[in-house]
Parts: sequence; structure tokens; C-alpha cells
Amino acid sequence: MQNTYTTLISVTALEQLLAEDEPLLLDCRHQLGDPDWGYSQYLAGHIATARHADMDRDLAGTPGSRGRHPLPDLSSWVETLVTWGLDYDQQVVVYDDAGGAFAARAWWMLRWAGHEAVAVLDGGLAHWRQPLISGPAPATEP
Repeated sequence: MQNTYTTLISVTALEQLLAEDEPLLLDCRHQLGDPDWGYSQYLAGHIATARHADMDRDLAGTPGSRGRHPLPDLSSWVETLVTWGLDYDQQVVVYDDAGGAFAARAWWMLRWAGHEAVAVLDGGLAHWRQPLISGPAPATEP
């Protein structure tokens, strides 16, 4: 990986990164009050190779006395990252369609887990210029 992005990444820089490397892309779209909305939007169209990071299942623990979307325990979060195939030095790019609100949570959680090479797509999905693909995420190789 030539450049490491740790805050924001432009669409142009992401396009170049995708041509040269295999970053982990996380589609963090979510809508409060409709827990299935983000995944249905993901299935309808997402950036190629992106995985869906579900707010309720992946980016939060069980709701209760700690709130609606409490942090999951760190070991569960790291297990999710491993399931997605994250390598220690791999660049991660997170995006949403809500001004970065949900992508920022994923960004913070990756930093919390000690992964520094994570950036939010500047402008989110609305600024992406390439065609989107539909369907579920690609299988993770063992």
C-alpha cells in the first residue's frame, strides 16, 4: 500500500487505490427506524467489493440500559473484522449516504480496535462516479 489514508479519502484517490490495491470497503448505510433499509439499499447497489456494515448487527451491541446502539465488546468487533477478511495493514474505506454519520461510527470503531488505515469517503456514496453493483457481498476466502 503506497498511501495510507486516516481521515478522509477523495473519490479520485479511492478510484486510484482500487486500481492498485485491495482495500476493504464498508457500506455503512442505515436509517433509524427501519433496520432493514441499509441492507436493502446495499443489495440494490454498492461500490464493487464493498461489504455491508450493519448498524444493528455489526456496529452495535445489544440495546438495553447502555442505549439504542451501544458499542459491541471489542472482541466481538475484532471477530467481525476478521470475518470480513481485514488484514492488519489493509486500507479500509467506509461510506454512507447520510453525510458520514454512520461511516464515522465505523471509522471510530476501527480506530478503537487499533486499525489506523481507515478513511471516510469524502462526500459519501453520492459523490461516487463509477457504476454500482447489486447483490450480496463477495465470499471471504478462508
